[in-house]
Amino acid sequence: MDSPPSADWLLGDRGYDADWFREALTDKGLKPCIPGRKSRDKPVRYDKRRNRIEIMFGRLKDWRRVATRYDGCPKVFLSAIALAATVLFWL
Repeated sequence: MDSPPSADWLLGDRGYDADWFREALTDKGLKPCIPGRKSRDKPVRYDKRRNRIEIMFGRLKDWRRVATRYDGCPKVFLSAIALAATVLFWL
C-alpha cells in the first residue's frame, strides 16, 4: 500500500473485507467497493454495480483462447481480449 494506483475506486472481493484495510484505502484517497463478509455485524455499503464487472470477466473467461492464454505475445493477447469484449458487447 506504499504507492497505490491512481484511481477513485478499488474493487475487491469479500476476502479483502477488513476494517484496517478499508481505513488504509480511505487514508490513501481510494473509495473501497468491497462487499461485507456474511459474519459482519453491521452491513457495509458498497456499489451494487460491481456485479456487472464480475459478470463481464466471467463471460470473457468463456472464451477458451482468453481463459487459457494461448497467445504468448502480450499484444496479441490484448487484441483477443478486445475482440471478445466487442463481440460480447454486441450480444
